[in-house]
Amino acid sequence: MFRSRMALVATATLVSGMGLGPVQAAGVIGLAPHRAIYDVVLKEASDRSGIESVRGRMVYEFNGSTCKGYNTQFRFVTRIDVGDGVRVTDQRSSTFEDVAGGKFRFDNKSFTDDQLDKDVTGAASDTDGKVKIELTGPDKRAVELADSRFPAEHMLEVIALARKGQRVFESRIFDGSEDGDQTFLTTTVVGAAQKATGADPEVKAVAPLAGADYWPVSIAYFDEKAKGDQLPIYSQSFKLYDNGVTRDLTLDYGDFILSGKLTKLELLGKTDGDCK
Repeated sequence: MFRSRMALVATATLVSGMGLGPVQAAGVIGLAPHRAIYDVVLKEASDRSGIESVRGRMVYEFNGSTCKGYNTQFRFVTRIDVGDGVRVTDQRSSTFEDVAGGKFRFDNKSFTDDQLDKDVTGAASDTDGKVKIELTGPDKRAVELADSRFPAEHMLEVIALARKGQRVFESRIFDGSEDGDQTFLTTTVVGAAQKATGADPEVKAVAPLAGADYWPVSIAYFDEKAKGDQLPIYSQSFKLYDNGVTRDLTLDYGDFILSGKLTKLELLGKTDGDCK
């Protein structure tokens, strides 16, 4: 999953009912079509943030296959208490990614108190070692950036390297966030595979994946244009299954940190990794 890319974004059970171990026998990675709902609360906030409380809900729907492409629908609504008032934010994202063809479309909207703040739409393609972006809103313009991973491609990369036991790696990604015209350098750290226990507060919600292993994952995002020693502009941690389902989210924005717990998981179809 996920920047609100919950990510981003994405496990270890075949949806058809057949068991799947922590590593698929043929080595084929398939991202499971699924719908996940997370309840989000404030974990901590600095005095500088001015935030007293946050409550929200995140809904992430992921469909498609490696051959046909992946569609995502994402919505994240929060009520933020800033002491002298409450603001309601609403982030909506719709994307399509053709992993094999190296193409990515995005439509991202953000609202505050029902007023549209930002509406960014465009398409990107991985061509000749570059990412070429055609933005169609709010203004039409073309941008060329360094070679990057798109979101589903990045998730597949994380899972593949985690399976191999690689614990730390770096990537450059493009996900259409912010103004849709920049890439982010990422550092990913993957822990050893684990299983949910009865004491896990999400164990009921993750019942469709009962018995499956997950990896603890953290990803830090950096602005590659920044000079000198850098701190992440954003970081997230989560538990990742090898079909792309994520849970137990921590979203660190610097001045404040949000926690997201999976409350409902629906597997929507067969995991299709080899397109047969």
